[in-house]
Amino acid sequence: MVTSIQLAAQRQLVRYDERGTGLSDREVEDFSFESFVDDLETVVDECGLHRFALLGISQGAPVSIAYAVRHPERVSRLVLCGGFAKGWRRRGNPADVARAEASVTLIREGWGQDNPAARQMFTSLIVPDATHEEMRWFNELERISASAETAIRLLNVLGDIDVTELLPRVAVPTLVLHSRGDARVPFEHGLMLARGIPDARFVALESNNHLILSHEPAWVRFIDEICGFLREDEPQRLTAAV
Repeated sequence: MVTSIQLAAQRQLVRYDERGTGLSDREVEDFSFESFVDDLETVVDECGLHRFALLGISQGAPVSIAYAVRHPERVSRLVLCGGFAKGWRRRGNPADVARAEASVTLIREGWGQDNPAARQMFTSLIVPDATHEEMRWFNELERISASAETAIRLLNVLGDIDVTELLPRVAVPTLVLHSRGDARVPFEHGLMLARGIPDARFVALESNNHLILSHEPAWVRFIDEICGFLREDEPQRLTAAV
């Protein structure tokens, strides 16, 4: 990710793939939100990070929130991008449930195929303003990063996440960024995070993308806000939960 390159140019960046995906172990029995938080704990301990800034993108945001509440003495700053407190099953919105259940069927039938049509739906929600080449790359990344079974398990776990009760307990300086036109995680969920976390700073990004792209106007502000926020507490290490 370009975000990783930009941040790594200024500080040490530790990034990892969540369990079941990417370069992490693919065959795992425990696939739960608690296991995701435990994985972050393991990465931090193995890397010998004692106090650091923590970046959580998308579903990495609730994982980072849970970690920051569990270990406030270790997290110096918290950055949440495109995040949410409640998963699709916990929001009480029938439309969200219907879309997620339809997504499960789509994943089961078409995720691993060479034809990217099924994965294209998810790509279009995540980076709708991407170029054709970027979309093609992201479609392939989805295919090789997770099996259809893992993608379904992940979608179901994300649906049951609810960290709303943890928000008032976040005791570290927090920056929340969210795209106004985010179709994957709607804008109001970013507002919910910022309103629930004491003294959180909220930045609305003029973008339709869930993941900000380096060639769009919102990119400069996205990077400037994060780097400026982290500079307020230098020197620190940064670990990303993704």
